[in-house]
Amino acid sequence: MTNNSELKKELLEQVYHENCPGCKVDRQKRMQKGLPIKELIFIWIVVLCVALPISSLFPFLYFMDFNIAEKEEDISYYAGFVGSAYMIGRAMTSVFWGVVADRYGRKPVILLGTSTVVIFNTLFGFSVNYWMAIATRFLLGFLNGLLGPIKAYACELFPEEHQALGLSAISTSWGIGLIIGPALGGYLAQPAEKFPALVSSDSLFGRFPYLLPCLCISIFALFVTIAAFWLPETLHFHKKDELESASYETEGKSNEGKDSSLGSLLKNWPLMSSIIVYCVFSLHDMAYSEIFSLWAVSPKSLGGLNYTTEDVGTVLSVTGVGLLVFQFTLYPIMERIFGPIVVARIAGVVSIPLLTSYPFIAMLTGFALSLTLNCASIIKNVLSVSIITGTFMLQNKAVDQHQRGAANGIAMTMQSICKAIGPACGGALLSWSQQRKNAAFLPGDQMIFFILNIIEAIGVILTFKPFLITHHY
Repeated sequence: MTNNSELKKELLEQVYHENCPGCKVDRQKRMQKGLPIKELIFIWIVVLCVALPISSLFPFLYFMDFNIAEKEEDISYYAGFVGSAYMIGRAMTSVFWGVVADRYGRKPVILLGTSTVVIFNTLFGFSVNYWMAIATRFLLGFLNGLLGPIKAYACELFPEEHQALGLSAISTSWGIGLIIGPALGGYLAQPAEKFPALVSSDSLFGRFPYLLPCLCISIFALFVTIAAFWLPETLHFHKKDELESASYETEGKSNEGKDSSLGSLLKNWPLMSSIIVYCVFSLHDMAYSEIFSLWAVSPKSLGGLNYTTEDVGTVLSVTGVGLLVFQFTLYPIMERIFGPIVVARIAGVVSIPLLTSYPFIAMLTGFALSLTLNCASIIKNVLSVSIITGTFMLQNKAVDQHQRGAANGIAMTMQSICKAIGPACGGALLSWSQQRKNAAFLPGDQMIFFILNIIEAIGVILTFKPFLITHHY
């Protein structure tokens, strides 16, 4: 083992090029002692900036119908398509941005991703009709190919012993973004109604009631974009125009016989099975995310909670804090004891009775409702992030490092398709459920949570052999 690592070090020394940014990063990695805190914070913030706009619109989407829905029950149906537009855009270009990142560097794709948030998220806040809202969300996803390359970037930026920490920072930041985003959306939407003393109905934020949350996220993204100029590039640029990733130099030498083409990745069953499992759970999570917000703000007469966007924001903020505490304290311990797959299975099984209880939670009122809903929301999101982090780790173990860029491209495309299906179907199914309040079998909202449970159960079944086969390097 020592001989192997010495050989790698020698190889790295041999291929050091003075003006190559990748070589500089490799040299710094070898000299670095202790935890790479600065790099962790950088990656955390960049991922947060991209995750925030994805679901920030869910709490106010119900009210943002541009009078296109004829009946109240139809609002969720139309809202679902606005929610999905981002993911459809992202599904179309994930592989392309992965290739660009492998060819021209990780940094240009990261900068483009964060600046896309600045521009298109602000334009979404200015939406004057349904189609403008869909177009700006679609372009936000279409030009934002950051999430695939940033996983490869984390693997190249951190020394080997800290790579798991880098990847878990990405999934935690992502999870937090998907919760803080809606909390911001819930608190800051319709400011003229919430803070009439501060915001008049004739002012800019009065005329565009959903601009404020979008603008706050865009300003944050602007600072992140400026800071990202100082991020180091990890791709190797050498004389003969050969562009090779840091990992390719070391591991590529020992893997010369291996075919790293797209075809070989598609035939890599440990990789593909872990991506499919991840996709099933992602579909569930995205549908749940949207259904939760739409269900909470829909009227009691339709089986909802009749919450305001602010109430939804409060629940999601409490959930975000709970999730942060769990991810940095309990999850690493559980993962060490049981391993990522067993944790994912337990989390999936526990989610099912929890979701079954949601329609009955709607029957509570006052403090009992708040307390139960907050506890249920924290537990549900903790379980989801445990599953996602586990399947995330499996994907990275299933390929050699020099294949990770392409592997992440495939994963992102498939996830984006599933995450686009999630909100579109979620919104339509919630509309349908609310129209069958008096049905004999699973009346009203019981049906939508039953469907979510079926998806979760399929995900749990797929984590077992012969479907899911894990690789250990």
